[in-house]
Amino acid sequence: MKFGLDRLLSEPELRRPLADRRVALLAHPASVTADLTHALDALAALPEIKLTAAFGPQHGLRGDKQDNMMESPDFLDPRLGIPVFSLYGDVRRPTPAMMDSFDVLLVDLQDLGCRIYTFITTLRYVLEEAARFNKTVIVLDRPNPAGRPVEGLTLRPGWESFVGAGPMPMRHGLTLGEMGHWFVRTLQLDVDYQVIAMRGWQPDTAPGFGWPLGERSWINPSPNAPNLSMARCYAGTVMLEGTTLSEGRGTTRPLELFGAPDFVTPHIAPRQIIAKMRQLAPDWLHGCGLRECWFEPTFHKHAGKLCAGIQIHVEDGRYDHAAFQPWRVQALAFKAIRLLQPDYPLWRDFAYEYEHDRLAIDLINGGEGLRLWVDDAKAAAGDLDALAGPDEVAWHAQREAVSLYR
Repeated sequence: MKFGLDRLLSEPELRRPLADRRVALLAHPASVTADLTHALDALAALPEIKLTAAFGPQHGLRGDKQDNMMESPDFLDPRLGIPVFSLYGDVRRPTPAMMDSFDVLLVDLQDLGCRIYTFITTLRYVLEEAARFNKTVIVLDRPNPAGRPVEGLTLRPGWESFVGAGPMPMRHGLTLGEMGHWFVRTLQLDVDYQVIAMRGWQPDTAPGFGWPLGERSWINPSPNAPNLSMARCYAGTVMLEGTTLSEGRGTTRPLELFGAPDFVTPHIAPRQIIAKMRQLAPDWLHGCGLRECWFEPTFHKHAGKLCAGIQIHVEDGRYDHAAFQPWRVQALAFKAIRLLQPDYPLWRDFAYEYEHDRLAIDLINGGEGLRLWVDDAKAAAGDLDALAGPDEVAWHAQREAVSLYR
């Protein structure tokens, strides 16, 4: 198969519209060709393309920043002599001066298929500014490694944020190119927006189900996205960022496991949590394996402390792509903890993505619904299904309207 970047490089007719125009690139470390050349270097090697600027999203063009709210500065590329603007530094939205540096913006970002992943918010912001300043935006499309399944509550009105770009469910099932079409359609943007689509993407085909396993190297699109297993789990495990539990940052398997130093008492040990999850909603646990484990984060939450926890396994023969529901799996873990120890300090109250007045767990979920369900001792699994199910069905129709791959 071919990603959008590789098609642009190998098919001269796709580059003709760029002739005599100033070109900028929005990219990150995973923006590479099939032979692992970074997009910035590959484009700079083409004499007919005039590169005048580059942009980096959260974590930077080169992936230099580990955590959320760690900003990247602007700098001058030492080899190409062009400015590299940070869209996760002094600004999140490109300024008029930044927009004046190009005529066409190429966007080559590997996404993870989850609403909270901030690259899609950055895409929204550049599309809005491109409409304002009459610029062209072209997405060089890449796979959604989480594939086509849809899951989670739709973001509620008033809950938009840098981790909530619009009314979509947590796991949206779109590629970044398709997401751009959805933004243009939903926001009614008058913008020259184009997608150089992939060729040969097969999101329903094993074993990758969205990612071309054995054909393309996995490169972290952000520092704590180390493999396909993480991408599959992320629509659920990202909620751990809004809790006091470690999400495995500071270990070699971030966002595939979770735990805490105090998960050692008999009534709230990982074994009891798993048992309670199986009792509450066994149907939600299909397609994955759960294993109790121990880990010691080297940084971030509970750094240097031995944590008891649970790892979600989606890399072996038990993995069922259609059945696996990461958002429900993680929600169920929260519910089990709350029922086993009602006073457990689960929700973390801290500044999250520069928001100070709303709980992080609510920002992540685009509303209070998930938290209220967890904290309601009488609420059952079916009650959360009743909330999320209609949202998921409605999103399928929206997704089909912008689908580029049949």
